[in-house]
Amino acid sequence: MEVPSLAFAVWMFICFYASVDGYPSGKVREACTSMIPCHGSSPQLSPEHTITVNATEFKPGDNIEVHLFGPDFEGFLLQARDAERLDSPAVGSFMLVDRRLSQLLTCGHTKNSAVSHTSKTKKKHIKVYWIAPGDAPKRVQFLATVVKKYKTFWVKIPGPIISQPNVPSPTTLLHVTSEAVSASHPVSYLSKPFNASGCGSTKFCIRNPSNCDPEGASCFFLSFHKEKSSVFIEMSGPSEGYLAFALSHDQWMGGDDAYLCINEDHRVHVSTAYLKGRSPPVLDSENALEDVSWRLVDGVLQCSFRRSIRLPAYKGRFNLDASYYIFLADGEASEGGRIYKHRRQPLITNGIYNVTGLPRDIGGSRSPQLIKAHGALMFVAWITTVSIGVIVARFFKPVWSHSFLFGKEMWFQVHRMLMLTTVTLTSISFVLPFIYRGGWSQQAGFHPYLGCTVMALTIFQPLMAGFRPSRHAPRRQLFNWFHWSTGTTARILAVVTMFLGMDLPALDLPDPWDTYTMIGFVAWHVGTDVLLEVHSYCLVRKVEVIEDDRVQILQSLTSAEAEVSHNFVNNYFEMG
Repeated sequence: MEVPSLAFAVWMFICFYASVDGYPSGKVREACTSMIPCHGSSPQLSPEHTITVNATEFKPGDNIEVHLFGPDFEGFLLQARDAERLDSPAVGSFMLVDRRLSQLLTCGHTKNSAVSHTSKTKKKHIKVYWIAPGDAPKRVQFLATVVKKYKTFWVKIPGPIISQPNVPSPTTLLHVTSEAVSASHPVSYLSKPFNASGCGSTKFCIRNPSNCDPEGASCFFLSFHKEKSSVFIEMSGPSEGYLAFALSHDQWMGGDDAYLCINEDHRVHVSTAYLKGRSPPVLDSENALEDVSWRLVDGVLQCSFRRSIRLPAYKGRFNLDASYYIFLADGEASEGGRIYKHRRQPLITNGIYNVTGLPRDIGGSRSPQLIKAHGALMFVAWITTVSIGVIVARFFKPVWSHSFLFGKEMWFQVHRMLMLTTVTLTSISFVLPFIYRGGWSQQAGFHPYLGCTVMALTIFQPLMAGFRPSRHAPRRQLFNWFHWSTGTTARILAVVTMFLGMDLPALDLPDPWDTYTMIGFVAWHVGTDVLLEVHSYCLVRKVEVIEDDRVQILQSLTSAEAEVSHNFVNNYFEMG
């Protein structure tokens, strides 16, 4: 055990030493095998860079033109490996085109078997030539690790697979093994993407966005085609981690029959699972799926399989001839096939459907109607009615003080009507998430806590107004202060709560435009308040100037009258 311990210590020292300065010179031989830079952080999952070649076949001695390109990057490591054994050493050798940007490395026992950067200078495109060796494997795949910044990098970005002549292309049937699929059920590679033909006529389809084309790069697609006693299922979507769908008796996660297609080291494993509450799914050791195929091209993951309509021997598998809510989710997965919680709300059908019944072509929603209504009502209440109500009370009181509505001053009646509308909308909106969730949400962060605080202040404000002292009472000034401070606090907390709520997956708002729109509304209201304050100040100053002029006129008239009286008295006595 001494030698492995020493080797581990040496490896840790190398990584620690390298993590101080990274590999700015491109001498990254320590990372030849794993292709992982010792930068002290985890790699990104969705690559931004692409590898291309100028040929699909090669013979020993051929020169293959290889390109690596994408957004600005600082470092890279490029290799060619046996496509059937990607953990094997690099094969072949490279020839440089631009020595200012790239340099040759010796990985393992093969000279010039890898290419890396020469400096941290930002680059967008690297061109090299790969020379096929005499003992080349039947299929070769190009892999690249790209460093955008020190903490931002991608490991083993998959490139094209090239083959020797008379070797089956990887785009034809490619049999692989999978821990998640029984050995008796072979897995094949899909030669072409799915299509939407037959949706609504011969097969049951779910598409998001509605009527999208599964051959596109932004379409989530799920189809069920009944064939005698079985159902053929196709699932597709933009994901480099995993795609999953589940059959559920309700619109809540838990107690569901799930099916997952997981990208594990650039090969897709298809498995069944049973969801228990909100805990991660546990993949079944036995698989009830047949005719499994998959495809992973340009960031779009596609998989298909067949299962029997009824599976009495498999616990947790639902019968497909009943009606269910259907969930469709996507998320990230690590290289080992471990899946992570989806970052956004799953697509959920609006009702229950029997996928073996009448063929349908439907969509779904990533934002439940009750949650949409909750957000809309809160927006109307705290961005519209309450803001107008405050403006009326603050700036229209002098204007409407002599106008009456139902026996009260008009400004007061309008203010009270708008504030009661705010209380009503807030109260209705407040209960909607509890109805949807069936209780308290543990996944919404500070949003529900601040929301409850706003609701309490919203109820307290009109109750306090009911005990308002008369206008000239000694405690009226104290009431005015409490009334203003409570309302202002509620408005500020409501806006903060809405900003927090906009990022929750259940609303599925378009980021970042939702934030920009909200900032625009808040800025508009703040700007309106400021303009009205300036206008009010100018009016007050104008009135003060007019009042000062009037006082000065009165004072001058009084002085003139006094002087006239004084002269009259003097003249009277002189005449006497």
